[in-house]
Amino acid sequence: MNKTIVAENAPAAVGPYCHGKLAGNTLYTSGQLGLIPSTGELPEGVEAQAAQALDNLQAVLAAAGMTCADVVKTTVFLADMGDFAAINAIYAKYFPGESPEGNSLAPARSCVQVAALPKGALFEIEAVAVK
Repeated sequence: MNKTIVAENAPAAVGPYCHGKLAGNTLYTSGQLGLIPSTGELPEGVEAQAAQALDNLQAVLAAAGMTCADVVKTTVFLADMGDFAAINAIYAKYFPGESPEGNSLAPARSCVQVAALPKGALFEIEAVAVK
């Protein structure tokens, strides 16, 4: 059985979709832009947009009873691959690389440059999480 996830602390969807779908123990999220939930506006710069998008992703995860630790795969969409290093520094704050035992805690990830993102955004992220 599927359950629709709607996060009160994430910006409303900008199209006919939901924040996420929980299928059994697996959550599939829709892409999260760096929209500020209270205003629907994008902050200036890729770093600010990436941090806000990751905060929005955390809100969707929380609405499903999950955290970043439950994420097994992300896909990052960039308007400019030249921003790769800058977003990695921000991404690492949400998904730390290794446990004290040396095990990787970071999820699998793909990162692609796209021709354009909705609302002229510079960064978008989607995730799959398993509880």
